[in-house]
Amino acid sequence: MALLLHLTDIDENRWADGFRKAVPDYPVVLRSDDYAPEDVEYVFAWKPADDAFEGLVNLKAIFSLGAGVDALLQHPALPDVPIVRFVDDELTHCMSDYVISQVTMHQRLFTRYAEHQKAKVWSQLYPPASHEISVGIMGMGVLGKDAARKLKAIGFDVKGWSRTAKDIDGVTVFAGSDQFDAFLAQTDILVCLLPLTPETTGILNMETFKKLRRKLVGGPVLINAARGKHQKENDIVAALGDGTLSAASLDVFEVEPLPRTSPLWDIETCFITPHIAAISNERSGVNYFSRMLLDHRDGKPLRNVVDRDRGY
Repeated sequence: MALLLHLTDIDENRWADGFRKAVPDYPVVLRSDDYAPEDVEYVFAWKPADDAFEGLVNLKAIFSLGAGVDALLQHPALPDVPIVRFVDDELTHCMSDYVISQVTMHQRLFTRYAEHQKAKVWSQLYPPASHEISVGIMGMGVLGKDAARKLKAIGFDVKGWSRTAKDIDGVTVFAGSDQFDAFLAQTDILVCLLPLTPETTGILNMETFKKLRRKLVGGPVLINAARGKHQKENDIVAALGDGTLSAASLDVFEVEPLPRTSPLWDIETCFITPHIAAISNERSGVNYFSRMLLDHRDGKPLRNVVDRDRGY
């Protein structure tokens, strides 16, 4: 029996130390250790290499460090075992912090004030009240629901859109492709927190942007803190250039790091952050997955298991 850590671009030793303290009676091994593959029962993975699962004939489950599992599901040799995604209160809180900060920045017209400051113009353009602005959140999972509730609590009119119908107090939720256009037509600030699936790839495009409501001063706004492949960056550049969008806040990109040649860098109304909206915390991650491992060994069912057909 053993827990194998297979983390790319992450300090495996720090995570291993945490797991060894949390489950002292259960072996924790790294790829560099001398271990028997047939002893591995669980893999804790982030961007696993193509050969990550070779010889793991007794594997019981894969623990995914990321909340999103789109990259893992594309692995060429993914074993037919349950995949557990990371659901964490702190990660959820951080994502809502990011969304709220960007929504309020755009609602308060800081893009416009930044232009005025540069030009040394004193123009008392008064921003709309929060209740006058409709924030549309794409994706009503754990992250989307938390952001929706918190935005509602500070006065925003909040709409939601998801694959299936959801019941959230005070939030109108649209469901499925048939209600997508109606959702967009009532949205001033569009927030993407969707899982990445074949159906949602490239959904942030010019056709989508043109269907947004134009009530906010300057025009609608895009915020994407989900996955870079949700967006067509050429369309975002074009939409910011022709006024289809007044501004955008992007934390994720088609290619990361964002290439220095990307025109997004030079657009003053495009606010760029380097995929930091919500990161997996080491302490909470160890607590979450060590408890999952111990519970499963005691015969309890795994929680937050990925539905491979849906992709999340």
